[in-house]
Amino acid sequence: MNNTKGFTLIELLVVIAIIGVLSSVVLASLNVARGKGANAAVRQNLNSLRAQAEVYYDTSPTGYTGVCADAQITKIRNGANLASGGTTYCASNTAVWVVSSPLKVAEGASNFWCVDGTGVGRGHPTVLTVETACP
Repeated sequence: MNNTKGFTLIELLVVIAIIGVLSSVVLASLNVARGKGANAAVRQNLNSLRAQAEVYYDTSPTGYTGVCADAQITKIRNGANLASGGTTYCASNTAVWVVSSPLKVAEGASNFWCVDGTGVGRGHPTVLTVETACP
């Protein structure tokens, strides 16, 4: 009669394999959630940039010219850069400004988030180059 207590090697390997499969599913969903959280941080930073750009406009004799170099705007852009892992694009002239940042993970066809002086805030698929408004 065999009265040994414990598990066989096959039983232990099956349990380890099941735990491995379950953990990979959980980790995959956590990465998606992390990316969406980073996208939310990018959007929030760029939306707060809109208010700061209006403060800049009200205190600057040259309109929006130089808004991209403003210390507060740069600080907000750096926050978006940190969240996205990319680099924001900023352009301005006396009448308009635009800022675009890459998203951490694509949301549908949108790989970038754009905010401009006309109140637009939306996603777009490609990087901006010489734009003065969100596409």
